[in-house]
Amino acid sequence: MSFDLVFFGGTGDLTWRKLMPALFQAFRHGKLPGAEQGEARILAVARDDQSDEQYRAWLHEKLRSVDASKRPSEEEFERFARLIFYRRMDLSQPEHYLRLKDWLAHRDGGRPADTVVMYLATSPHLFPVICEQLGAAGLNDERVRVVLEKPLGHDLKSAQEINRVVRSVFAENQALRIDHYLGKPSVQNLSALRFGNALFEPLWRRESIANIQITLAESLGVGTRGDFYDRTGALRDMVQNHALQLLTMIAMEPPSSHDADAIRDEKLKVLRSLKPFTPESVARDVVRGQYRAGTVGGQPVPGYLEEAKVPPGSRCETFVALRTEVQNWRWAGVPFYLRTGKRLAARDAQIVVNFRPVPHCIFPGMHTANKLVIKLQPEDGLELHLLAAKGSGQHEHLAPVSLDLDFDRAFPTERVGAYERLLLDAIAGRLNLFVRSDEQEQAWRWVEPILDTWARDNAGPRTYAAGSWGPAAASALVARDGNAWSEEQ
Repeated sequence: MSFDLVFFGGTGDLTWRKLMPALFQAFRHGKLPGAEQGEARILAVARDDQSDEQYRAWLHEKLRSVDASKRPSEEEFERFARLIFYRRMDLSQPEHYLRLKDWLAHRDGGRPADTVVMYLATSPHLFPVICEQLGAAGLNDERVRVVLEKPLGHDLKSAQEINRVVRSVFAENQALRIDHYLGKPSVQNLSALRFGNALFEPLWRRESIANIQITLAESLGVGTRGDFYDRTGALRDMVQNHALQLLTMIAMEPPSSHDADAIRDEKLKVLRSLKPFTPESVARDVVRGQYRAGTVGGQPVPGYLEEAKVPPGSRCETFVALRTEVQNWRWAGVPFYLRTGKRLAARDAQIVVNFRPVPHCIFPGMHTANKLVIKLQPEDGLELHLLAAKGSGQHEHLAPVSLDLDFDRAFPTERVGAYERLLLDAIAGRLNLFVRSDEQEQAWRWVEPILDTWARDNAGPRTYAAGSWGPAAASALVARDGNAWSEEQ
C-alpha cells in the first residue's frame, strides 16, 4: 500500500517531539507500509521558507534531543530522510492548497498514493480553515483522512463548530480525532483483559467493585507553555479527553464485535450515563487546585503564578479531582474518582480498580481488599494485588502479594508506542482507537457545568505545594466515602 502523510505544523513541537520519532520507530521496526519499496512519503508543511534538505537537516538535529532509545543512528536517519519532504504553505491561501494537490498527484510511478493522511498538528482554531481549504481544493476524496489533534475546541459550542466544518468536508469515517492515551499498550489491554478472559467479567460490576480511581499525574510544571496552559487548564487539557476516555474503556458494556462503531457506541452510552453536575454537586464533588512553590525531586520549583507567560493573579486550575458515578445497572452506586494535575509528587498515570472486601474474614488482623492496578506511565503493565498466607500455625496471618505483568518484559519484541500505533492505524484506516464526534461533544456537554460554575466562583482554585499530591480537599473528597487514594492506602 502506498501512502502520503502530510503534517500541517511541520516545524512545531508536536511534530518533532512525538510524531516524527513515532514514525521513525515504525520505520525502524519495518512496520511503515511501502517504506522499503519507495511508496511512502512524509510531507511537512509550515510557513518557514526552506528546502527538503534544509528541513531534513533541521529535523536530524532535533531528533538528537529525543530519548536515546528512539534516536536514529546516522545510517538510519539517512534512509528515513529519503521519505521526508517539505513545502512552505500559508494555510490561509487557497493557491497553496492547489500546489499541495499537485505535489500529491505527482509521485514516482505516476500513480497517486492509495491513502493520503492529513495530520493537523496545529492550533485547533486553524482546523476549520484547513478543512474548508482542503475541501475547496478537492483534497477530500475517499482516499483522504484527516487527523485532528486535541484539544478540539474550548467548550461545547466551539467543538460543535469545528465538527460542523469537518463534517461539511469529510465523512465521519474520514475524520480521526486522536487521543494518544488510547494508543498506550495497557489501555489496549483493557479490552483484552475484560473481553478476552472469562475471569474478570463476572466481577466487573457493582457487586464486586467498591470504587475505581483514575490518576493522571505529572511532576513537571507548565514550563514555557504558560500562555497556552492558562487558556486551557487541567479540566480541558486532561479530564475532558484523556480521563473520560479511560473511564469509558473501563465502564463500557461488552461490544457486539471488535468493529470501531460497536466499541464507540458503547463508550458513548457510558458518557451519556455519567451523573450530571449541578452547581451544588460541583461544590461538593469537584476540587480544583493551583500549585504554589515547593520541592520536586529535591529541587525547589516556582509556583504557577511565577511561571513564564502566566498572567498575574491567574485563576487557572493546574489540578482537578472529582467524584462521579455511571448511572446504569452495572455500576449504580460505585464511585469513580478522577484526578489529574501538574507539579505533583510523581509522574504517575494509572487506573486502580478496588474490589470489595470478603464478606466474612476468618483470618486475624486487618486486611486490605484486592485491587487491580493498570499502569499507564512511567511504565505499562498490570498488577493484581492479592492476599496470601504468611507463616504457619493456627493463627495464620495474611500478607499482601501481587501478580505483576510488565509489558516490556512480557512482549519485548512487540512493543509499539502510543503515537506509533495510532499513526499506523490512521494510515491503515483502523478507527477503533479514534474518538467519534458524538463522543467528543458528549464529553464537553458533561464538563460544561463545571466550567460554568467555576466562572461564577470568586474563590478560585485551592493552592497546593509543588511536590505534593494536591490540595487536602482531594483526599477529603475520597475519604467522605470511606476510601483513600491509592498512594494513601
